[in-house]
Formats: sequence, structure tokens, C-alpha cells
Amino acid sequence: RIVDVVNQRLRHPRDLVGMVLCLVGIVLVLALAVYAHGTTTGIASDVRGFSSTLARILFVPVALLETLIMLGVPVAVLLELSLRKAGRQAADALLAAALGLGLAAASAWTLTQVGSDEMIEGVSVWVQGVRQVTMPVYISGIVALLTVAGPSTRRRSVRWSWNLLWCSLAIVLITGQVSIPGVALVLLLGRLAGMAVRYLFGVRNERAYGQALLDALRQVGFEPLTLARVRDVADDDHASTSSRESLIDTYLASAPTRSAGSAALSPSSDTGALVAAATDPASVTIARYSDNRVYALTTKDGPRLDVVVLDGDRQVIGFLSRLWRSLRLRGIEGRSSVSLRAVAERAALLAYTAEAAGVRTLRLRGISASEDSMLLIQEHATGAVSWRDLPDEKLTDQVLAELWRQISLAHAHGLSHRRLTEDVILVRVDQPDEPKVWLTGWESGDVASSELSHRMDLAQMLSLVALRVGPERAVASATSAGIDAGSIGPMLQVPTLPRSTREQLRARRDLLPALRAELVAQLPESDVEPIQMVRLGARSIIMSMLTVVALIVVVTTVNFNEIKGSLSHANPWWMVASFVLGLLTWLGGSMTFVAFSPVKIPMQRAFLMQAASSFVALAAPAGIGPAALNLRMLTRRGIHTSLAVATVALVQLSQIVVTVLLLVVLSVATGDGGVLRSLPSTPVLATIGALALVLAVAFTVPMVRRWVLARIGPMLRQVWPRLSGVLAHPWRLAAGLAGSAVMALGYVLSFDAALAAFGQHISLVDAAVIYLVGNAVGAAVPTPGGVGPIEIALVTGLTTTAGVAASVATSAVVLFRVVTYWARIPLGWAAMQALKRKGEF
Repeated sequence: RIVDVVNQRLRHPRDLVGMVLCLVGIVLVLALAVYAHGTTTGIASDVRGFSSTLARILFVPVALLETLIMLGVPVAVLLELSLRKAGRQAADALLAAALGLGLAAASAWTLTQVGSDEMIEGVSVWVQGVRQVTMPVYISGIVALLTVAGPSTRRRSVRWSWNLLWCSLAIVLITGQVSIPGVALVLLLGRLAGMAVRYLFGVRNERAYGQALLDALRQVGFEPLTLARVRDVADDDHASTSSRESLIDTYLASAPTRSAGSAALSPSSDTGALVAAATDPASVTIARYSDNRVYALTTKDGPRLDVVVLDGDRQVIGFLSRLWRSLRLRGIEGRSSVSLRAVAERAALLAYTAEAAGVRTLRLRGISASEDSMLLIQEHATGAVSWRDLPDEKLTDQVLAELWRQISLAHAHGLSHRRLTEDVILVRVDQPDEPKVWLTGWESGDVASSELSHRMDLAQMLSLVALRVGPERAVASATSAGIDAGSIGPMLQVPTLPRSTREQLRARRDLLPALRAELVAQLPESDVEPIQMVRLGARSIIMSMLTVVALIVVVTTVNFNEIKGSLSHANPWWMVASFVLGLLTWLGGSMTFVAFSPVKIPMQRAFLMQAASSFVALAAPAGIGPAALNLRMLTRRGIHTSLAVATVALVQLSQIVVTVLLLVVLSVATGDGGVLRSLPSTPVLATIGALALVLAVAFTVPMVRRWVLARIGPMLRQVWPRLSGVLAHPWRLAAGLAGSAVMALGYVLSFDAALAAFGQHISLVDAAVIYLVGNAVGAAVPTPGGVGPIEIALVTGLTTTAGVAASVATSAVVLFRVVTYWARIPLGWAAMQALKRKGEF
């Protein structure tokens, strides 16, 4: 008898992945049509020139092929689907064809209406001396229909249709009737439409169920008596009680029971035994960690077995996760099987190797194939429960010793597991003095693995044990079992642990530091400093994104001709002076940060961090880069986030206060208020008043008030203690304020030197006011580095308040931005690389 749950239609993850790849492909094709138009045109010309005679000969067959594809292919495919009684699939195929035609037609219209000249030219061909956009829309509909109609290996009409389509596309390319980007676009749009329909409406389930499973088991010598789908009914949403009767009723209600040939049994006598086998803790554990279908199998003349069914439609996600892990972590081999048979063969290899090494594991008794599934038949761990379900009182020293013995035995024979979770460990303690421990789930493991892989296994195992028995006992059990616990410390970090273990550690964030401390306490000579394991993490991704953004910003915003013209008329000595004075801002920023930091930070590191902010400014709005990097440096040193944010806010506050005081001091020292007398102007006062009114009205809404207070309350509560701590040390306060003054003066003096390079000499107060106000106004627009708004604000300030000619003002501002922004980018990148080598990122 068979107890199973059958899904008639499935949404394949590979269809979703295919949709994403099609969208990426469409973007790349459009980019190539614009930026590689010469290459694609040249390739098409070479093909047409090479086959000019053939093109003239094939003029008539092209028309016949187009007619055959537009009419014959849909008829043939739909006829086969109808004969196979796949009416639902035929309807989906027609829907996909309509969607493909619509997407292609809409794309062609959009290109002709809003596309750039280069893009239109890229998808056009010459027709009677005139360029015309050629996108064979019908191809998109045919591709969408064939995508939904089924695989070419099972549909003869689909296989022949694909071959005919490729031949016709080759001919129309040779005859010059379409462009290469145009053909690529319609193909990708058709695949996108077909995969979208497949994913939204699902596809016919081609997994092996019922009689197909029985036939596959009989092929490898088993005579099934009962086959019940394993399911953790205790976690079922419909199970409102944990009583045995309720679990049985729930299971049978959701999993239909039916007879299979001569193996029919009496429901009254065998229902309880059937459900008991299908809800056995050891079998449920296999279903949990493998995320595959698992069946409880009983045979006429053999022991109770478990059948793990691998389905082809689920292999894409597994492949992507394994590939990402191998790319992200160092020491992970990049072998990622993508085919179903390769995955099954790898699982069999690891199972047989573990058994040969003497590791207690679930012995593989057979392997079989059926439809889009592979079956792994393995022994059942009778009476065993998972590490997760083992009661705390059963976690004896004997159990821990046997656990470490099994993993040591695997490592001694070159095996590594790589995915040691609480569900791959099975324990049976019916004899407390001789417990049995199984290590299962070897599918992700490796043979002939490296020492680094073994250390990762030990770190995963130590973390699992510590979660249950505490750090002290976990380390003691490892050392007493002969494990080289001193080598585990550097591997005790979140990236090396499986996802389920990481989720448990979120509630116990102090566990890994406690484990490292316990290792040092019990093994003083051990090194617990974490090593760099992440090859492709958030840092690498952010750095790559910053580099790409930097290139885009430089290419799209810099007017090199304007810069060249401005620099050719400037005084070179004042240019150098402007650049050197601008570097004082790094010194001032590092002085303030070191003075206000709650921990000791080397001045050299702080200076490099300020320099690196010049590179980060390419992707972050003005002023955000230094604050973000300062916050990063503090959190890397163990400072709590709220305290680090308060310190950064204190640094920013000191710069604002010093800027205002600097304006007043310069005005008093020079005896001339200059443009300072006109501030604030009437428009500025009106803007401030309107903004204050809006904020006051917003704060009358309780929800808005609570939201704002919830965001800024923790930071404000931290700022005063930090300010109090700084006030308790006058020299630190003086150093911080001095650094802010140096930073502000550096920009002001650099701006004044840029004006002097073009023979313009205005009062220092005027230069300070124009720069500080212009920079504040320009930075309010969130563009990377304030590029654009800051330049406009500075030029406007020079021409309207200082009376500088527009041409001279523009040249001086361009020079100032070159020496304080663009010229710093290479230096900032070098500083960023130096900080990466020092482990600051």
C-alpha cells in the first residue's frame, strides 16, 4: 500500500532562474547593440559576404521556411499535445505564444519610439537603401510556445521544431534580413514569456510517484510491501494536539492511501504501523536535512528501509547554493553537480566511502532511476533520534566521546562532511554505556579533502555541542577525545557554519566569543584569532560596486575638455598650493576622530580612513562617506553600534559648531563682514520658516512623533555620555575642535588658492562664506560626492556675491573640485587597499 501526497503541477525554481538570466541577456544585447555595433555589423557583413551566392539561391526557401514555422510548428506541437491528452499544457503553450508575440511587438515599438539612434541602428538592417528595425516578432511567439510545450527529449514535434527554427534563423541571418541583436532579442523575449507562463501557472509534475516508484524499487531487487511518505506531522499546522490518534488522522487526511497491485493491506490492522513508520524520528530527520522526499519502505522479506527520492526540478537551487558557497568561502572546492544523475552518483560515492572508512552511517542498499527522479535506498536507524530531539539528560560524556570519534574516523580517511547540523547526527542511547552515533547527510561532503575542510568540520561540531552543553564542557569533550582543539579557534566564525547553526547563534551571540575564551583558558598556547575565510563577501561586493560606480561617474560627468582648458590658464604654483591645502582636511578629520573615539585608534589608521573616504565619495552623497567609514572602524573594534553612531554624530556636530565659530572669528579678525552681513537673506529665512512649520505639523501626528523618537532616541541617549566623557578630558576636546578647525580651514584655504590661481583675490571671509554655504546647499542634493549641485552652488555664490566673472568663477570651481575631489580618487583607492590589507574591512 502507498501513502503519499502528489502535487499535480509544480513551479520549477529553474524557470525563475531562467527568467532572470533572460532579463540579463536582454540588457546585454541592447548594450552590445549600442556599444559594439561595429562588431556585430562586421560579423553580419562577413557572413553575408562569405555566403552571397547562397543568399541569392535561398531567397525562395526563406519564404517557405517562414510560412512553415508560423503555421506548421504550432499545428504540429498542439496536435501532439492533444493526442497525448495534455490539454492544459496546450492552453498554456498558446498563452505563452500570445505573450511572446505581445512582448516582442511592444519591444519593437518601444525601440522605434524612445530608443536612441545607436540602439535603433543596432537592431536595423538595410532594406532597399533604407535602414529598418527588423525584429521577427513571430519568432518570439514560436520560442515561447516551444518552451512551454515540453522538453525536446520527450516531444518529437518540439525537437524537430527547434531544429527547423535554428536552420531558418541561420538562413535569414545569412541573407541579411535580420540583425544579430534583433534575432537575439526575439529569442530572449520568447524564452522570457515561456518561462514566465511556466512559473506562474506551473508545469506538469514529472516526478516519480506511486507505481513508478514501485517499479524502480523492483528493478534493483526489492519487493515493496508498504511505501509511506515520511512527514513531520508534529510540525503540521493542522495538528492541534500531539496525541497519537490526532497525528494519524491528520496524516491520513492529507496523504491519500491507496492499494498498489497485490500489495494491498487491511487498513484496520496496519494503519497504525504504517503511520508509525512514516513518522519515525530518524526518517523525519532525513527529510528535514535533505529537503527531499523520503519514504518509509517495508518489504516482504527484509528490514525496514528509507527511500530518499531526488527530483530533477529541485537541483537548480542546490547547484546555485553550492556554487555560491564555493565562491564565497576559501577552501571550498568548486565541484557543483547540476544534473540529477551526477548529484545521485556523488551522494552514492560519499555514502560508500564513509561506510568503507568505518564511519557509522546509513548504509546505501541500492540506487535506481524513474522518470525525473533518482531513488537512494538506505538502511534505517531503528530507535535513533536526531541531535536536535535528544533530551539534555541523555547528553552524557559517552555520547560526546562517540560523536568526536566518528568525525575523527572520517577525517582520518580523508573525508569531510561540510554540513554538520543538528539533523545529520543520529543518536541511540538504549545502552547508556555504549551509545551509537550515526553521521548522515554526506551529500555535501568531499573525499580526499584538505586540512582546512577538516578544521571547518570540527568548528561546526564544536559549535553544535556548545549550543547544547555549554562552551566549557564542549571544549573539554573535544580535548579528551584527542581532537586538536587549538586549531579550531580561527575557524569559529559565522561564515563557516551551516545556516541552521547560524540561526541558533542569533539568539546566543556571545557563544562564539565564549568558545574562543574557553579554548584559550584550557589551551593557553592556542591561537583563536579568526582567519579570513570569506572570499566574496559584503566587502568585496561593495568594493566592486564602488569601482563600477566610480568609472560610470568619471565617464559620464567629467568634461575633460573643460578641465584641460581651465588648467592651461591657471598658475601652477597656486594649483599645487590648492592641492596641498586640500590634504589638510584628511589630517583635521583624523585628529577629530582620534580625539573623540572611545577606544585608542592609531593616527595613521585614522588618516588612511579619511583618505579612503575620498574614494567612497564616488558612490555616497557628500559627507556620508567619512561618517560611514568612521562607523566601520569603531564597530570593527568591538564598539557597540549605538555608541559608535553617537561618536560619529559627535564628530559631525563638532564640525558644524567649529564652522559657525570660524565664520565669526574670521569676520572679527579681518574687521570686514563681507557677504556675511547679507546672511541670512529673506529667501533663506522664508525657507527655514516653512521647513520649521512642516516639521511642527508633522510632530503633531503621534505615529510620526513615535517613529522619529524611536529612530533618534537611542542615539541622543548616547551622545550626552560621550560628550560628558570628552568634556572630562579637556585636551581631547581641544584636539577634537582643533581638528575640525583644520578641516574647515583646509577646504576654505584650498578654495581661496584656486581663485588665486586665476588672479582672483577676495577676502578670506567671503571665500569662507561662499564655500561653506555653497557646499552645504550642494550637499543637500544626494548625488555621489555632490557632483553637479556643489559646482553650481559655488559658481553661483562667486558670481552673485563676490562679483567674479562667470568664466573665471567656473574655471576656479572646476580647478577646486579637481584638486579636492577628482585628483584624490586614486589616493583614496590606494588607502582603501591598504586598509583592506590591515584588516579594517
